[in-house]
Amino acid sequence: MFDTDKWNEILSTIRKNKLRTFLTGFSVAWGIFMLIILLGSGNGLENGVKKQFASSASNTIWIWNGQTSLPYKGMKPGRNIQMKNQDYDEIKRTVEGIEYGSPRFNLWGSNLLSYKKQYGTFNIRTVYPDYQYIEKLEIREGRFVNNTDLRQFRKVTTISTQVVDALFKGEPPLGKYINVNGIPFKVVGTFTDNDERDDNMRMIYIPMTTAQRVFSGENRIHTISITVGDATAEESKQIENNVKSKLAAIHKFDVNDPRAIGSWNSVEEVTKFRKLFGGIRIFIWIIGFGTIIAGIVGVSNIMMIVVKDRTKEIGIRKALGATPWSIISLVLQEAILITSFAGYIGLVLGVVVLETVGSKVESNFFTHPEVDLSIALYALILLIGSGALAGFIPARKAASIKPIEALRDE
Repeated sequence: MFDTDKWNEILSTIRKNKLRTFLTGFSVAWGIFMLIILLGSGNGLENGVKKQFASSASNTIWIWNGQTSLPYKGMKPGRNIQMKNQDYDEIKRTVEGIEYGSPRFNLWGSNLLSYKKQYGTFNIRTVYPDYQYIEKLEIREGRFVNNTDLRQFRKVTTISTQVVDALFKGEPPLGKYINVNGIPFKVVGTFTDNDERDDNMRMIYIPMTTAQRVFSGENRIHTISITVGDATAEESKQIENNVKSKLAAIHKFDVNDPRAIGSWNSVEEVTKFRKLFGGIRIFIWIIGFGTIIAGIVGVSNIMMIVVKDRTKEIGIRKALGATPWSIISLVLQEAILITSFAGYIGLVLGVVVLETVGSKVESNFFTHPEVDLSIALYALILLIGSGALAGFIPARKAASIKPIEALRDE
């Protein structure tokens, strides 16, 4: 039952000690504010790193040409390793655990694209159909390059929405021909990239076999990319080693040569970052709770002072028949009120700062600093519980005061 007189008394005590109450509340509000800011900043950093992986599947292994640095079976180091179409075919056929795969033949330098009187310099990627899933492309119209395009060496292309805007100026692109370095290619589809980075959006895709034939690539490839499904970091590393072993056997180099073939395993990198951010979250909670505990200790100390200042008053209450619980609840309610109000203010200010200031400091590695509302509420509930605990010890002391000793207190 709500006791109006008791709450009026608590509010009256707070008004009489404004500075003391403010300083106590500030320490609590600062603790929850810093916890929210730290959690939000940690999430912003994690979101930024995830954004860097968003442009392609997070279970991808990339392999590229290198140069031998170790002698092998009488052959000197310094040999250039040049992968070929049949290398990829052999890898896809014999290495277990591969989900999607695509080789790439790179077209170096500036690539001029044109349609009617519109011109622009864009990037060209020559790929297999699986690359759509490796790069996580979203097809807006039409389709991506397919296996028939590869087999028949078709001059077709799937272009980004940014290329559409630059060249077609509102005209429907499907079925039209654009000039790619002076050679006509039919537009069969348009796409957008999930992270919409400028380098990925200024892009067109063409069948790799067509590019090799049209642009004198013979059967050379520069990069192989594969995905490994739901393989663990250890399993993906084994798949990567199997690919390297296969290439080492084909091109006759030491499988332990670190420079013969370059590689990057996103599964390993993602796993490392997950462990890193797990450690960061633990560190943030430790620092945040340390700050909150400092505020709670302040509340406990202030309530001890309150009990000391009101010793005679408490003695009179007990002499008039007040129960120990009524004394305990009086002190507890004041501690909970200060903690709850100050904690709520700190929580709101922390969220406001993240929403306003955080959105203005975004970068490639820091974006969307935010806090899960449920976590924030759990933190506030924990704070209130801690406030009650902080007030309980001085409340017990107040309840144990004997009326005779209290009335003698000066």
